[in-house]
Amino acid sequence: MNLKLETKRLFLRPIAKTDAQDFFDMDSNPKVHLFLGNNPVTSIAQSKSKIEEVLQQYKDYGVGRLAIIKKDSGEFVGWSGLKFERELRKTFDYYDLGYRLKEEFWGHGYATEAAIASLDYGFKDLKLKEICAAAQIDHIASNTILKKIGMQPSGTFEYEGDLCNWYTLKNETL
Repeated sequence: MNLKLETKRLFLRPIAKTDAQDFFDMDSNPKVHLFLGNNPVTSIAQSKSKIEEVLQQYKDYGVGRLAIIKKDSGEFVGWSGLKFERELRKTFDYYDLGYRLKEEFWGHGYATEAAIASLDYGFKDLKLKEICAAAQIDHIASNTILKKIGMQPSGTFEYEGDLCNWYTLKNETL
């Protein structure tokens, strides 16, 4: 996949195998996984496996999560972007908007900035009809971001024993 999105402060580019250490640094932090099943990774091999899953998404669906890179420093912030999702809501397939950041980058608006770029790409370039997202009810930051970027609350559902909010946004230009 050859794609580079740009915002005021960030580049979003395809995830690469060379991002394994940054993935491990992010996903081995228990705070990052507090609302993701409390199951942080414990080995670089697990991070490499996650990267392989993303690379397969690129091949299978032409879309997948993107690395977030700070323009001014070149630092790996985390990832954001769209994913063709079949696991979280098993009764239907959809395009999921998501983001995950290293803890040191929380609270600076990077997730919001990257999520807006991802929505724009999904609607304007991919011509998607709808983009969805989910966040555990107790995950205040993620729910705030999703509402801030215009995602519409569309009910709740349970996933692995956790109650989650469901969000949708329709492409008004189609």
